Amino acid sequence: MKPLRTFRLEEYLGEWEFSARYYLTASDAESVTLAELLAMGTEEDRAGFMAMPLSYIETWGTGDLREAVAGTYDNVDAGHVLAFAGAQEAMFWAMQELAGPGDHAVVTVPCYQSMETVTVATGADVSALVMRRENGWALDLDELRGLLRPNTKLIAVNYPNNPTGYVPDAATFRALVQLCDERGIRLFCDEVYRGIEVDRERTLPQAADLSETALSLNVASKSYGLPGLRVGWLACRDRALLERLEKRKHYTSICNPGPSEYLAAIALRNRERLWDRNRGIVAANRPLWEAFFARRADLFDWEPPVGGCVCFPRYKGGDVDDLARRLAMKEGVVVLPASVYYSELADVPTDHFRVGLGRLGLGAGLEAFERFLRKE
Repeated sequence: MKPLRTFRLEEYLGEWEFSARYYLTASDAESVTLAELLAMGTEEDRAGFMAMPLSYIETWGTGDLREAVAGTYDNVDAGHVLAFAGAQEAMFWAMQELAGPGDHAVVTVPCYQSMETVTVATGADVSALVMRRENGWALDLDELRGLLRPNTKLIAVNYPNNPTGYVPDAATFRALVQLCDERGIRLFCDEVYRGIEVDRERTLPQAADLSETALSLNVASKSYGLPGLRVGWLACRDRALLERLEKRKHYTSICNPGPSEYLAAIALRNRERLWDRNRGIVAANRPLWEAFFARRADLFDWEPPVGGCVCFPRYKGGDVDDLARRLAMKEGVVVLPASVYYSELADVPTDHFRVGLGRLGLGAGLEAFERFLRKE
């Protein structure tokens, strides 16, 4: 492995996320309390949680969790699920297993940094499939075909996308899966925002359901709104690949906390209830952001997310990094400037910033943002 470069997004949030008064860039949906989650379960669920020992659990994940995960897919069973400590651990090991020296890989840009950085660090030759503002951040399959080589082993994508909120239409996504299958290329799809699309017709099928070799990444953190559980998973019908990844996991988390997997299983069995709640929050916040940007159309362009709970407005007033820092320092409002999505592979527009639509209490933060703009 080559050295990993500084994780810009996490470094930036480490400075501001827990010290600011108004966190307008949240990447997750509003969390529920432990009591609220347990109330969604059965009496047996609640009794089992209080009685469970605080011991090690299976490295693969408990049978209860893996059955619950499999229940979210159409063509995946519990034997095709491997649990991880959040999505980050899963991505860290999957990129290293799927690419290496002599291989070629393609990743979408912009993306959550580890998908690019870890792939580059493997020694693989990595190309960017650039998502462009001028064409609505769309997945361009013709451009992708032009990037492919005889040694292309991996295509890594993220839909719904972080930070843009873009979701391809189902036909385009199925064509992507078919292209990978025809070329013998492994498809890795980060699907952590799936499930809270305001227009439910835009919810994509999952890659692991469509292909026997594709990997689907998901986590309790984003659309479920339960990041404190630190439970993620990979689904793939290639059992041998999961067995290799399970051996890599022995060097990091080994296994997840038992209470976290127990609670995650309850959440997954009640996913429609959680998704309906979180979809409603996104839907309610959308007109608030829309009105804010309409009032300041001289400074901002924006498109709401098609999927997930983040999007990537454009700032027309100058230096977006300066805007974000002064906004945080003067009014305690945090947004995420585009510089944290810097890519080694391609240019990311520097005049954008990420905002979130998944949290409650948005109004006070927007008032502080407007107060800041009035003083400028």
